[in-house]
Amino acid sequence: MQKKDKEKVFGGDWTEDMLREFLHANSYDGSDPDYIAAIRAYRHMVPDVFADYITLFVAEGHNVNAKHVDGATILQTISSHANGADYAGTLTAAGAE
Repeated sequence: MQKKDKEKVFGGDWTEDMLREFLHANSYDGSDPDYIAAIRAYRHMVPDVFADYITLFVAEGHNVNAKHVDGATILQTISSHANGADYAGTLTAAGAE
């Protein structure tokens, strides 16, 4: 079995530069790029790191109410996940609806 050359980082110490790498994303399906960026961050971060990310996300002028092409907001998508409560709380505190 081959060893992966890169592993996903879920916890640990994240620098601001590392968080900034998740601020921008391309949309290939018509979804808001801010939606894509936030969901991508959610998938790679533990709740505490995600909270730091959302603070930066909002401070940089990104939209916490961005939507998927189907109309679901970031909060709606994350709230639908079994382990999404902590993440959803962070989004709600940041003004997500």
